[in-house]
Amino acid sequence: MGRNLYILAATLCVLALVSGVVSFTNIAQQPGSPGDQALWRTMGLGLLVLSLLVTLAGILASLFEQAERRAEIERLNERDNARRRNRP
Repeated sequence: MGRNLYILAATLCVLALVSGVVSFTNIAQQPGSPGDQALWRTMGLGLLVLSLLVTLAGILASLFEQAERRAEIERLNERDNARRRNRP
């Protein structure tokens, strides 16, 4: 799941960069263009913040998956050690 979140965060970051570039080009300044410069910059900033939050969620998901795997390995090792001690 963490990998999917990283891909989503990268996509949002690319869209934020595109919005930022559009705000500094003549596209946003032409009459009849979709929105004005402030709208493109706000959208870019919003997408950037959203991508940072998704990246944080991906990091936390990976962290908890790793902790869960290690706990499972430790539990299996303890169970194997208990079986070895109980053998006659």
